[in-house]
Amino acid sequence: GCDAVIWCATGFSDAQTSIIERLKRLFGIALVPQQSIDAVGVPAIGKALSSANGDAIYPKIVMLSSAGVTRPAWDDAKKKRFPGSADIPIVRLNPFGILGVKADSEQKLRETGANYAIVRPAGLNDNWPIGSRPIFTQGDIAAGRINRQDVATVLVDVLSTPEACHKTFEVIGVCNYPPARSIRPALSKLQPDGVALSMDHLSATYTIMQQLLPGEAQQSAQLAMGQTYEQLDKDEVGRLGKRGEENIESAVPQPTTVAGRESS
Repeated sequence: GCDAVIWCATGFSDAQTSIIERLKRLFGIALVPQQSIDAVGVPAIGKALSSANGDAIYPKIVMLSSAGVTRPAWDDAKKKRFPGSADIPIVRLNPFGILGVKADSEQKLRETGANYAIVRPAGLNDNWPIGSRPIFTQGDIAAGRINRQDVATVLVDVLSTPEACHKTFEVIGVCNYPPARSIRPALSKLQPDGVALSMDHLSATYTIMQQLLPGEAQQSAQLAMGQTYEQLDKDEVGRLGKRGEENIESAVPQPTTVAGRESS
């Protein structure tokens, strides 16, 4: 039988279909977010594995989430204090509340009683160097990049890392630095969920993470959705248009739902 799971499924699909069907599915996530596969599948698997915890010290379910999922819910003071985290395109626009769906799914997993770890990578970029050093932080402050292959490596490593259990953390990749031999020392310094992080802690994390942003301008709050840091450096318009004028519908994949509803 199965004794551990890495959850990489997303509540959305980028399959090609007609504009009408795309709009129906886009609005579907706003109307029935409780039926996304994240909201249904994650807690179901968590509950199934919770009874098998026993004396296990390792995560039974490792959930791939995303950096930024809590930021739409930040109060105005916090958003103003950390603009490089709160005013990035996906948070600023948050199409159809997709970040909230993921945040709710995280919480449902925490409540199942299973041994878990929640990994929140920053911007996924296949052109970012593979084998970059993973940098782990907490507080949902991180912005930056990481290659999908490096995310996959982290997820597999976390599954056999007891120091990751009952923790939620973000990860970016810093290129030209080889990965450490083990992620255990870094994860051992992170706090378990339920331990509040001080504003001083968040401020220190923010200061460091902003220095690790790609590009020369290093102004994540100035990005348009679909615009790269390199394009920002050159004052080039991204693939979805200028900041504030982005064609969001073409950027957001369609939700995959369950319980008899259409899926892509």
